[in-house]
Amino acid sequence: MSGERTTPTIRLADIAAHAGVSEATVSRVLNGKPGVGPDTRQAVLAALDVLGYERPPRSRQRSAGLIGLVIPELDNPIFPAYAQAIETLLTKQGYTPMLCTLTPGGVSEDEYTEMLLDRGVAGIVFVSGLHADTTADPDRYRRLVERRLPIVLINGHMPQVQAPFFATDDRYSMRQALSHLVELGHERIGMATGPVRYVPVIRKIEGFLAACASLLGEEESVARQRIAHTMFSVAGGQQAARTLVERGCTAIVCGSDMMALGAIRALRDEGLSVPQDISVIGYDDSPLIAFTDPPLTTMRQPVQAIAEAAVGVLLEEMAGMTGPKDEFVFAPELVVRGSTAAARR
Repeated sequence: MSGERTTPTIRLADIAAHAGVSEATVSRVLNGKPGVGPDTRQAVLAALDVLGYERPPRSRQRSAGLIGLVIPELDNPIFPAYAQAIETLLTKQGYTPMLCTLTPGGVSEDEYTEMLLDRGVAGIVFVSGLHADTTADPDRYRRLVERRLPIVLINGHMPQVQAPFFATDDRYSMRQALSHLVELGHERIGMATGPVRYVPVIRKIEGFLAACASLLGEEESVARQRIAHTMFSVAGGQQAARTLVERGCTAIVCGSDMMALGAIRALRDEGLSVPQDISVIGYDDSPLIAFTDPPLTTMRQPVQAIAEAAVGVLLEEMAGMTGPKDEFVFAPELVVRGSTAAARR
């Protein structure tokens, strides 16, 4: 008896029933014929995968072009979330994303950009790149605009660059976080965030100080004493938490979920309980963060909405439609879980 595996015969009726379309539509997709929308085509191909059929070669569309996706290191789960959302949207439109991951000591953003240009990409998406660094030279982006290469930039802003920017409203996020903590009775609220040269950090600080003034009636000089600058990492969160505990904080708002996890670890090492002794709020609501111990209260970045808007504008630019060269800001959402509680009296 032969051990060879045979490919099952494709039954149009089965695929049509699973995809919720007609057999004629299935036939058009399998034979690569026009007249089928991208969502319908995707449903048919997904049905093939689920039912265990191999996709016929004719159903594998040729790439409509390459698009670069430059993104920071993948250690922070929020960046793979952005990458997945953007890649899925581009792939559905027939484009092939080229993922370029920035790592310490690895290939630089400028080197990746040159590599992408050499490969003739149709556009580039930058996520949390040098456009978020106020000390970086904006000419690297100006040159791309001057050569009419469509680009979109996420989470950062350079007003000197005439391009579409997309960002989470960092100021509003701090207002939401502090409002929640003040309602719980907290008065000495600390902030753990990254280096002050980054646009999101500057905006978070502005939001934090404004909220301390309006909600707690504090002078800016007093509130600033409860801001700890460190790195956007678990180790950075640990360091910031120790500093803020020494300054008498009963709650800590962190600039990322990774920092918040580090803060919780440091607080436990100090013999403190979260949230019974100190409340902690993260930022991002990256995948799996709801399953931490305790489940993390955090500010959710609207990743899907930002990705859809950015990709939509990029495709319009690539089609020759000139849109506004401005910044589009999206409201985050406070997600309350188990790491915040009423202040201990």
